[in-house]
This record gives sequence, structure tokens and C-alpha cells, in this order.
Amino acid sequence: MATYEVTRSAFIPAPAEAIFPLINSFHEWTKWSPWETVDPTMERHYSGNDAGVGAKYTWSGNRKAGSGNMEIVESSAPSVLRVRLEFTKPFKAVNPTSFTLTPTSGGTTVKWTMTGENKGLAKVFALFMNMDKLVGGDFEKGLKQLSAAATAKTTGP
Repeated sequence: MATYEVTRSAFIPAPAEAIFPLINSFHEWTKWSPWETVDPTMERHYSGNDAGVGAKYTWSGNRKAGSGNMEIVESSAPSVLRVRLEFTKPFKAVNPTSFTLTPTSGGTTVKWTMTGENKGLAKVFALFMNMDKLVGGDFEKGLKQLSAAATAKTTGP
């Protein structure tokens, strides 16, 4: 079975304590997630806890947004967050995703990783499309937007 990993890292000039709440609550993802603008009419549902372990988020959107759900399965503030990400459309897949925040001089290095296996239709799709190329740019955009949200929060009005 073909497995893959997509990882991107970025330096964010804010403390981990300012960044972590933005990833630890799916309600906050609207401020930085690169997929929030893919479908303006996307349906979102939140359940479970508001933040941390047990927080759940389900989405259903157009062909580009697809549908699926996420659940926070590990939350160790302010350094590690693990999410069980499950896509239901256009392909069924479970992609463990993690964020690691490491204090760095003048801010925090945030590493965003998603792993998965290509099977079924996704395996055929993977013959023509590299997951790193497909998702990596979105991760880079998301990290830039996360940086903007975190620095706005720390410099605030």
C-alpha cells in the first residue's frame, strides 16, 4: 500500500500560547484554514467539546470542498495537537494530521503534517497526482494565514 506524508513548517512571530488556541478549536479555523473560502456556501457543524480532545467538526461543500469530519484526538497545550481527519467525498480516506509548535527565538515554529494511504480510487488518482504538490500549497497558505491571525491576536487593538 502506498503511504504518503505532507509536511510544511513556518516561523510565526508569536508565542505558542497565542497560536495554540487558533488550532485547538475548530471554531477558530475559519480565521486561517486555507479551505474556508473554497465554497462560500459550505455547511459546517460543530459538536463535542468547544476545544481540545473531543472537539468535532463536520463539513459538506461543493465538489472542490468535498465533505468529511475532523476530531481532536490529542491536545497538549501549547505544543502538540493531533486530529483524526476523515474525508467522505470526493474520496473516502482517513488522514491523521498533527501540528507541532516549537518555541524559537522571537516566536514559534509550527509544523503541520498529514499522513495517509492511497487505496481504492485514491490509489488510481495518486498515479497522476502527487499529494505533496496537491496539498502542500494549501498548508503553506494556511500557515501564512495562521501567522496573520496569531500576530493580530498578540498585537491587537
